[in-house]
Amino acid sequence: MAEDYVLQMKNIDKEYYGNKVLKGVSLSVRKGEIHGLIGENGAGKSTLMNILFGMPVIHSTGGFSGEIYLNGDKVDLKSPYEAMKMGIGMVHQEFMLIPDFTITENIKLNRETTQDNLISKVFRSDRLKTLNTGSMAADAKKALNRVGLTIDEWVTVAGLPVGHMQFIEIAREIDKTGLRLLVFDEPTAVLTESEADNLLSAMKRLAESGISILFITHRLSEVIQIADNITVLRDGELVADRKSAETNVAELAELMVGRKVDLKGKEKQSREYQESEVILDIKNLQVDMPGEKVTGVDLKIYKGEIFGIGGLAGQGKVGIANGLMGLYPSKGEVIFKGEKLELNNTKSSLERGLAFVSEDRRGVGLLLDSSIELNIVFTTMQTKGKFLKRFGFFSQLDDAGIREYAAKIIQDLDIRCTHSQQLTRQLSGGNQQKVCVARALALDPETILVSEPTRGIDVGAKKLVLDLLIKLNKELGMTIIMTSSELVELRSICNRIAIIFKGKVAGILKASNSDQEFGLMMAGEYQKIEEDGEGRLNE
Repeated sequence: MAEDYVLQMKNIDKEYYGNKVLKGVSLSVRKGEIHGLIGENGAGKSTLMNILFGMPVIHSTGGFSGEIYLNGDKVDLKSPYEAMKMGIGMVHQEFMLIPDFTITENIKLNRETTQDNLISKVFRSDRLKTLNTGSMAADAKKALNRVGLTIDEWVTVAGLPVGHMQFIEIAREIDKTGLRLLVFDEPTAVLTESEADNLLSAMKRLAESGISILFITHRLSEVIQIADNITVLRDGELVADRKSAETNVAELAELMVGRKVDLKGKEKQSREYQESEVILDIKNLQVDMPGEKVTGVDLKIYKGEIFGIGGLAGQGKVGIANGLMGLYPSKGEVIFKGEKLELNNTKSSLERGLAFVSEDRRGVGLLLDSSIELNIVFTTMQTKGKFLKRFGFFSQLDDAGIREYAAKIIQDLDIRCTHSQQLTRQLSGGNQQKVCVARALALDPETILVSEPTRGIDVGAKKLVLDLLIKLNKELGMTIIMTSSELVELRSICNRIAIIFKGKVAGILKASNSDQEFGLMMAGEYQKIEEDGEGRLNE
């Protein structure tokens, strides 16, 4: 019966610029249910949720057709404010935090706690009340504790690692009262395995309290683990509804992409690299990146290897590549191809043959209001003068060359778009990530640093990106340095993996080392094992 459902979306259609992105999609969620919503990037998941949340982008582009019911009552949500009043919360895939505000201010925004003061009492005016910062901080701390994030609640959000920002987004929604339905849009995409487990446990507790949850994810094992029912979208259409107990990862992957997907670990690389030839020698690297400080890293990376960097969030793994590329203040000594690398100089790093795919695709990696093709060639055009036609002292864009190159790499990376001149802002998150990879590859680098390269990318695209890294390594001899929260991905393609703990290298493992060894090293227990003489982890 309709009254059994917190949410019903019936026959939803939506067009963007003549492109039909949703075609008669229906979705129903019961009270206290965790309902999984899966599909490749571009399948229509985020658009469907934007409709539910009354996002302006929907109404400014012609609206939608279909019906939405909350607790059996038909509703017409025109704005996020109306959605929130109706008890709908959303943790967006792209962060909606205010960088210059503190964590507490972001969590309590528009729901601040106030208290009387002498002036407000005299004039009997609520508008003259002052903020009750103590109460607000207590609420923020409680919400942070529920998602398992240990951090000072008065820290400014700007500069924090993306993993921390994700937990803050979730804490803000958890702090709200009157929630009926909470939408999680790729909440674990930037989280490590342990952080994701903590989040899934929190989601279960919320569902047990009567809050319904819509869980959008590309991690199929997670959706089977936690969801009661699963809806699969493909190319804007509903292709299947499944009970999680009656399906498996392989079936869901095939339903998502419309073809069978090999989900087994990729065959370990057989290509040998020469340990005698060090391409990158890092000595006592220190990077002042908020939330990911590097306090003294020593690494030798050999030419032609795929080298992994892993560890828990906040331990410094993300800071290494950002420091090498000059994005945060750094010091130490780095020898690249036998010559000293100038730190704190991004242009110098690029000119020397390093390329970088940032974990923060919107803040660092992309020009969102420029075309896809310009994003792809922009860095190599600026640093190497490619894709330019020169006329004496003047130069202009080689439009034909840019378009030809962009068309090829868009096809190679399967970037879902209408054409190469489409604005990058209009792409889904996963396709934006692919543009970041394309931009780095356009530099034709000798060594590429990739930080969280598959964040927010669906299962089919993940395989494509990882296979591409292997191909670049094997066929072109490119050295790959990959930082990732996905330990499974690191172990599937890397020759060696450095685990970072408290800003230093806890140790270096091979993919063949046991899960227990990886877990102990990530938890900082490696030294204890050595001291107790109970065993050693092999470098």
